[in-house]
Amino acid sequence: METKQEIQKSMMQAVTTVKETNPMAGSITNTVTINFVANAQLAVGGSAAMVYLPDEAAFLAEAGGATYINVGTIFPIYSETLPSVAKILHEKQKPWVLDPVAVGIGSLRTSLLQQFKPFKPAIIRGNASEIIALAGLWELDGGATESKVRGVDSTDEVFAAQHAAIALANWTGGAVAVSGETDLITDGTQVAISKGGSHFMEKITGAGCSLGGVAAVYATATTPFIAALTATAVYNLAGKRAGQLVDGPGSFQQQFLDELYKATAEEIANNPFEMQEVLV
Repeated sequence: METKQEIQKSMMQAVTTVKETNPMAGSITNTVTINFVANAQLAVGGSAAMVYLPDEAAFLAEAGGATYINVGTIFPIYSETLPSVAKILHEKQKPWVLDPVAVGIGSLRTSLLQQFKPFKPAIIRGNASEIIALAGLWELDGGATESKVRGVDSTDEVFAAQHAAIALANWTGGAVAVSGETDLITDGTQVAISKGGSHFMEKITGAGCSLGGVAAVYATATTPFIAALTATAVYNLAGKRAGQLVDGPGSFQQQFLDELYKATAEEIANNPFEMQEVLV
């Protein structure tokens, strides 16, 4: 297990690399949040491309450094697009981020998420209920067979999903980020608890979706665990700062993007977090 100082050094390097190289992280994402996801990716130094057609998605999977897949809004064509893209990413060993929004709701969404299991995303990001439900769908420890997801909202506390998150991370060989009032990030052997953010993040659409897109940007430059932790840290830092400067959700969203853009590598790495070793 790396020391906290070693982890912070890796986080700073990831942020610096992204800002210097402007890496491409394509997205197939929730139509409600496309604009916010793209703007957040640009704000941290990445390059965004939003697609949904099979051939365009396949091209980005081949050409991009990482890909973000969010199942928040489902179209029939996704039955062709998503499994084929996930297969390409797995075969090419390209990192990809899965956001299992509203897992357990609807037959197409459930089928797609089942098909993703062998293609092992580098990062899975979701709220506690989504992480528990996905582990259940994939028949992993800590999962539940009945989804407690309420739309895109969680009905479970973050730490209730720790067992499921660890099981998912061990299955994929990557990392899992559980988002909530306090955030939990694990690679199956260690757990990071990241703090910060703002209550306004619950009052806007796309805070979680755009976090997944930013995690994909950082995944082009570092390991899944460091990418997930760095993305969570910059969100908690920017959210806290933006929340102190505004008095409503509309102005918060605008200020939040500004704070994502202004955050330095050192500031992101020093946003409060705690490390815990997973006991076997």
